[in-house]
Amino acid sequence: MIGKKRVGKALLVLAGGALAVPQGAMAAPDPVLAKAVLMKSVAFRTVAGAGEVPKLAAYYASILQDAGFGDKDIEITPVGETATFAVTMRGTDPNLKPLLMIGHMDVVAANRADWARDPFVPVEENGYVFGRGAEDNKYDVAMMVATLAGLKQEGWKPRRTIILLLSGDEETDMRTTRALAAKYKDAELLLNGDSGGGLLDEAGRPVLYQLQAAEKTYADFEIGFTDPGGHSSAPTLGNPIYRLAKAIDRIAAYRFAPMRNELTQASMRLSADRIGGDIGAAMKRYAETGDRDAADLLSARPEFVGQVRTTCVATMAQAGHALNALPQSAKVSVNCRIFPGVSVEAVKAELVKAVDDSGASFTTLGDPVTSDASPLRTDVMEAVTAAVAARYPGIPVVPSMSAGATDSLYFRALGVPSYGVGSLFMRAEDGFAHGLNERAPVDGIPGALRQWESIVKALAR
Repeated sequence: MIGKKRVGKALLVLAGGALAVPQGAMAAPDPVLAKAVLMKSVAFRTVAGAGEVPKLAAYYASILQDAGFGDKDIEITPVGETATFAVTMRGTDPNLKPLLMIGHMDVVAANRADWARDPFVPVEENGYVFGRGAEDNKYDVAMMVATLAGLKQEGWKPRRTIILLLSGDEETDMRTTRALAAKYKDAELLLNGDSGGGLLDEAGRPVLYQLQAAEKTYADFEIGFTDPGGHSSAPTLGNPIYRLAKAIDRIAAYRFAPMRNELTQASMRLSADRIGGDIGAAMKRYAETGDRDAADLLSARPEFVGQVRTTCVATMAQAGHALNALPQSAKVSVNCRIFPGVSVEAVKAELVKAVDDSGASFTTLGDPVTSDASPLRTDVMEAVTAAVAARYPGIPVVPSMSAGATDSLYFRALGVPSYGVGSLFMRAEDGFAHGLNERAPVDGIPGALRQWESIVKALAR
């Protein structure tokens, strides 16, 4: 547990001045507070090894305590140099499983010399908050913190207990994520602020909202080839570099079988008419019939290949030891993004078959975690659709599957239905997560808060 601090009514000292947090009870989550929390959050250098995640967690605790949460409602647990954070809003019906919300406090590293501004000095400029983590993931973390603060001050009582969880190393080892998933696995469902979200066109008009309900499994394999070697003047048939080259060509040419699930079918049906043309027609055919030719057409496009099958690609290679010697070893790293429901071992077996070299070794790197897609629950779809429609009437809510991993992965693996319902609407050209000059638009904050409030109230009542 943590000691109680109160800074919510104090001035938040930021780069270039001070920003006051409003005093007194709020009738609803407050946009001024949310922006202040976002900017202050960016100022914490929560990269791996910096030791600032616990400080950020304590700051969030102070905001929520100021809103009325007690010491017993908040828990910060150290995990090495980082930490986990949990705040509980207790429901009136103890027989109901809790509703979880999740985000992450850590960010990827940022080199000051490469940025136009200091990445850890938050700046509001031209309608954006600039700084590392402004988009990923401190924007929606700030929205969730401000939403719970507003609901607490409003005096709202949920039937279902709500628990906001924040991990501290989602961008690296995800040890904190695993710890949170193990502790809170007995939950009704999880809402993730680090996935999902809305797309705006170049003029800033809303296009669609994506609700993330699945993630492909991330797995790395190392394929090795060995030979006694010898002098380069006497070539042998077992040259590991030649065998490596053949293996890479075979992997490049190999296609895993097309796959569909409820999520990808729904996504393609909803997107087909908007995309139109041959691709839209192929999406419609594949969603309805699983047509192999349609799958192959979609696979020719990088933005769709990950939606129809498992993909594996060579990413690193190492071979030889001297310019004038036959190589004694060669190895290639292969990264796979595995369709939900397919085991890592099954993919490894297909790679063995594709490479077709009885002398090659195949090693699974690390400990990949697999999970199935979450069901498209009616209550979740209705809650998200209503919240998005109140914000932007008429835009479609499209289920989606991510190629990358978020905190949801470990919860889904333990049977907790998990959904990416991030509140950030952005133009494609404004997305700089993990990149230079990361930023998030300020004018979306009021709508983001309304969206979170609507979804939480609908699913926790």
